[in-house]
Amino acid sequence: MELLFKDLYEPSDIRNNRLAGSDRAFHDWYRFVLSFPPHLVRDYLHRFSLSDGAILLDPFCGTGTTLVEAKKASLRAMGIEASPMAAFASRVKTSWGVDGERLRECGDDVAAEAEEQFEHRAGDISDLTDDQRKLLITDSISAAPLRKCLAVRDRIDRVADTDVRDALRLALARTCVATASNLKFGPEVGVRRHKKPDADVFGDFHKTVRLMARDLESIRDTGCRPTRVLCSDSRGLGDGVLGGSIDAVITSPPYPNEKDYTRTTRLESVLLGFIKTRADLKRVKQSLLRSNTRNVYVDDADDGLITVGSHVDRIAREIEDKRRAMGKTSGFEKLYHRVTRLYFGGMKRHLMDLQRCLKPGALLAYVVGDQASYLQVMIRTGQLLAGIAEEAGYRVVGIDLFRTRVSTVTGEQLREEVLVLQWKG
Repeated sequence: MELLFKDLYEPSDIRNNRLAGSDRAFHDWYRFVLSFPPHLVRDYLHRFSLSDGAILLDPFCGTGTTLVEAKKASLRAMGIEASPMAAFASRVKTSWGVDGERLRECGDDVAAEAEEQFEHRAGDISDLTDDQRKLLITDSISAAPLRKCLAVRDRIDRVADTDVRDALRLALARTCVATASNLKFGPEVGVRRHKKPDADVFGDFHKTVRLMARDLESIRDTGCRPTRVLCSDSRGLGDGVLGGSIDAVITSPPYPNEKDYTRTTRLESVLLGFIKTRADLKRVKQSLLRSNTRNVYVDDADDGLITVGSHVDRIAREIEDKRRAMGKTSGFEKLYHRVTRLYFGGMKRHLMDLQRCLKPGALLAYVVGDQASYLQVMIRTGQLLAGIAEEAGYRVVGIDLFRTRVSTVTGEQLREEVLVLQWKG
C-alpha cells in the first residue's frame, strides 16, 4: 500500500454528532493518516443499510477505523488483526467504558513521576534487552528520548486498573513515534537525516492522555454496542467468529507491494513488549497475508490456490519473464512472481474461510489499490480480486472508484477502488 505518511499517529479531532447529540470531538488516538478514511466507512454502512443488531466484521482491522465508525453508528462489530500492536490499538480505541477522570488523574501522576525518575533516579529505569535493541530500525530513536519513554512505560506498568493502563500504553505508543522518534513515513518507513537528540516525551504524553480523557468523557453512557478484536490470521478465522453470524464486511487488506508492514509499528511493538525476539517477529510475519517479499517463507502454500492460466497466473509469469529479460538476480526480485501468487492465493483462502461466518446475502466491501512495485508490471488489484472472489463463489456487485494517485514508479494513474461483493449462501 503506497502511502505518504504525514505523521504515523497524528491526532485528529473527528466530529462525533451521533453520540447523544454531543458537540465534543472524538479523538482518533492512533491511526494511519492516509489509510482509508472514516467517511468511506460511513458511506458503505449507509449503503448496506444494516439493521439494528447486525454484526459488522473487519478481517484486516488495522488500528480500527472501521470498528470506531461501527461503534459510533451503534452497530456490533468484530475486528481481526494479525499485528499484535495494531490489534491492541483497535481494542483500546473501541473500549469506551474507561473513566475519563480516572485516566486523566493517572496520566498526571505517570507523567510527573516518570519525569522525576528520569531526572533523579535514572539508574532505576529498566532497559531494552539486546534482542529488543536489535529489532529496532537503526537510529529510529535517540538515547535520551528512549530513556524517557522507558521511564513512562515503567510507571504505567504499576497502574492497577487494566483498562486505564492500556489507554496509557496506547498514549505512550503515539508519543514514542510522533514525538520521540527519528522516524519518517513516505512511502516506506525510514529515518530522518537530522536526528532528535532529545524530545518532550513527558509533555506530549501528558497532553495525549488529557485529549483521550476528554473524548472518553464526551461519549460516556451513550449505550454503544460492544466491539471485539481478535489478534489472528485473517486467512483462517478459526473459532473466534461464529458461523453464520456476520451481516457485512468492510475492510482494507494490505496491497501487493514491497512495504514491510511490521516495520511501520516496530518501535512501539518493541517498546511495549509485543515483540521481544526475532522468533516473535517471525511469528507475526507468518500470520500476515503475504503482501511483500520480506514475509515469504519456503513452506508457504497459498500460491497453490491460484489456477494455472488464470489472470493472476499470467501476471505472475509476466513479472518473472521481465525479471529474466532484465537480468535481475537479487533474492527479493526472484520472489516477485511468487509473492504475487501468494498474495492473491492468500486472499482466496481468506474469502473461502470467511464463507462459513457470513449470513446468506451478506455484503462485503474491500478497499484495494493498483500496484506497479514489481518491475513496473501493473497489478490491477481490484479486477484480479474480483476474479478470485467469483472463483470462490461470491457475486461481484461492482467495483467503485475511490480515488486515483500517480505511481512513483511508472507515472501512471493508479486506481484505489472498493470491490463490493455479495455472499449468495
